[in-house]
Amino acid sequence: MNAKIERFYDEDLAHASYTILSSDEIVLIDPARNPQPYYDFAKKHNANIIAVIETHLHADFVSSHLQIQKEKGAVIYASKFADAKYSHISFDQDDVLALGKIELKALNTPGHSPDSICILLLDEQDTQQAVFTGDTLFVGDVGRPDLREEDGDLATQEKEMARQMYFSTRNVLMKLGKDVEVYPAHGAGSLCGKNISSDLSSTIGRELKRNPALQPMDEDTFIDFLLEDQPFIPKYFKHDVSLNRNGADSFEESINSIPLAENETFQGGIAIIDARSQQEFKSGHHQGAINIAAGGKFETWLGTILSPKEPFYLVAENKEILKKLLEKTAKIGYEKNIKAALTSFANAKSKEPQLDVDHFKSHKRDYQILDVRNDAELENGKIFKGAIHIPLPELEDGLQKIDTNKSVVVHCASGYRSAIAASLIKNMLPDTRVYDLGTAVKNFKSD
Repeated sequence: MNAKIERFYDEDLAHASYTILSSDEIVLIDPARNPQPYYDFAKKHNANIIAVIETHLHADFVSSHLQIQKEKGAVIYASKFADAKYSHISFDQDDVLALGKIELKALNTPGHSPDSICILLLDEQDTQQAVFTGDTLFVGDVGRPDLREEDGDLATQEKEMARQMYFSTRNVLMKLGKDVEVYPAHGAGSLCGKNISSDLSSTIGRELKRNPALQPMDEDTFIDFLLEDQPFIPKYFKHDVSLNRNGADSFEESINSIPLAENETFQGGIAIIDARSQQEFKSGHHQGAINIAAGGKFETWLGTILSPKEPFYLVAENKEILKKLLEKTAKIGYEKNIKAALTSFANAKSKEPQLDVDHFKSHKRDYQILDVRNDAELENGKIFKGAIHIPLPELEDGLQKIDTNKSVVVHCASGYRSAIAASLIKNMLPDTRVYDLGTAVKNFKSD
């Protein structure tokens, strides 16, 4: 095959994008917000980026397609059902893009979204070699069908998308050659599916054998299977669909336009996101701050806790970490919401109460224990029998479940989400004493 396929993988969002190189020309599929890695690849191979193909309007990240079009002259290809607002060429069923001696053929595969397409790579002998499946087919899973509901009967819309996924898999993808390589847009950890494998590629034959969603079942059974136990939907998802439909501003320009501040002057009523570790946060933070520690899932939780148009301050322990966080924020299109970014903590004097873990062990009934793990994590039982369960994404709407007559002890599985939850509760219920069990949760076995 006269083509080189290169995967670019964002561990934080479990997002895979691809370059296809043939005869000194490159086509990009589902590029991330920062286009520089693709530019570096093109320079290394002395090739030109001639096209960008979007398999659908992405919900979980902002694409750089418009920036690449402006800077490199690349043509954008997308399904007509995306209703894209930028200059592009419609790319739908059986449309073909020639690249050197190979061809890229569009396959309409609605189900995850109405505009979802897969890209079939054909070699010079017109033999099927690979398929780039976007969010339609993952390794071990298929894309969730519940991210594109509009106002109205949401349940009916979800079922209709699931029904379309049934036919897209059975009538299109499952009919491809068994040796065809499968390159999806996401791996394990993505919220665009519910049980995605950690493997980043597969074959149609392997998926026919191992993928639960591709096993023999009737249409109604498939719909029920697909809609069951899907993960939560962050607040930023629909915002990113809109951004990707219109095209985002330049990555570097967006980062450089974020206001940087030296003084710790915060306007009332605007959220403060403190990205330091849980330990540093507890020892002293700005009053009212929310602790979302700089880590692999920072952008996901930022876009889950804050609404797409909600302004916020971002504080980090040093400029190097702050820069990385600004880039993470831009990946979900929240960079314009930053009121100011800073690394100053001179006035960070609010402290979190320290839990006496030994007292907690022997007097658990004296505390209101709150479990903020996801529903699926409770399948093996609670860690504490008397705990109430409110998943972190549902915390704001579930506050009434908390008994504020007791001190509240919050836990998750590792201490990351409990730190977020404890800081949120302190803001929403300021008269309640709140403890974050943190990493100490690992010392407890299920009651």
